[in-house]
Amino acid sequence: MQKKNDVNPTTDPQAPARHDAPASAQRRSTLGMLGAGALATLAPWLPAHAADDKWPDKPINYVVPFPPGGLTDVAARQAAKALGTAEHWNVVVENKPGGSANIGAAYVARAQPDGYTWLAMTLSHAANATLFQGKAGYDLLKDLVPVACMASSSMMVVVNPKSPIKTMDDLLQAAKSRSLSAGSSGNGTPPHLTLALYQRLTGAKLLHVPYKGGAPSLTDLIGGQVDVIFSNYPESLAYVKSGTLRALAVSSKKRSAELPDVPTVEEAGLPGLVVANFTGVMAPAGTPKPLVDRISKAIVKQIKQPEMTRSLVTLGFGAQPMEAAEFGPYLKGEVERWAKIIHDANIQVG
Repeated sequence: MQKKNDVNPTTDPQAPARHDAPASAQRRSTLGMLGAGALATLAPWLPAHAADDKWPDKPINYVVPFPPGGLTDVAARQAAKALGTAEHWNVVVENKPGGSANIGAAYVARAQPDGYTWLAMTLSHAANATLFQGKAGYDLLKDLVPVACMASSSMMVVVNPKSPIKTMDDLLQAAKSRSLSAGSSGNGTPPHLTLALYQRLTGAKLLHVPYKGGAPSLTDLIGGQVDVIFSNYPESLAYVKSGTLRALAVSSKKRSAELPDVPTVEEAGLPGLVVANFTGVMAPAGTPKPLVDRISKAIVKQIKQPEMTRSLVTLGFGAQPMEAAEFGPYLKGEVERWAKIIHDANIQVG
């Protein structure tokens, strides 16, 4: 029996921890003496995974800065569904369109950097860094951090099937001999940027006709109101397969499996016209790197799954998985590439 004046070191907070006591008991004794204030001071030094153990414990907001039903939206929803199944993450897609995709991007840039807000970004944002410099409400490379690249689609040069233009060389010769009009889905959009790049590479002069979206531009091409469009591949694919439009080339490095007879721009003598309209994920700057890496690896893992790859192909995309470490330099390179093209072509928006 313990005497009245004996001290039990495992219950007396004033007693030093016994060196022969179990390690767990020593830790409890030490933490008890430290108190809450000291623990707060030590928090930054605790293992990084301790703070992430419960993540995610609420829904993740995946912001798509385009209207519902578009290609970026559909790709984002497929990725969200795959992550829900594989990782048990509740990823909720929210559409915040407007402002040339800047409204949604600015919203994410201002969000808490806790891994719960993602941006579905595209080539448009890489171009917007120059087109809307100082006016977008955010800085793409400073206020957001690259998480992962998922997929990309090429551009496709298309004409009316009744047009005498049958090859890229025909297009160049026609542009040199007469005035040609080229439609696009709007100023500063990927089709417009690709047209500007083509003119820069060839010296050809085409009259740019901007539309409010890809669909009305293709409608006018079918109707003969414009001569050519450097179109988003997924938007014009069905028309080409049905014979409603004729494809001259695709801007990818490899031929399309859906259109194996259509040459690449490199095969057509324009290797500099390779353009990838990519889509990826970004998060607010300041998001902890271990969390960025965790999300990045999970996304890329799902993009590499055969079922996801097949789903992307049906949309007109090709899988282009890149984790954060690779996607960051790639994105910076795309921003710099299009900045020069935009400046050289004097492309203005708004």
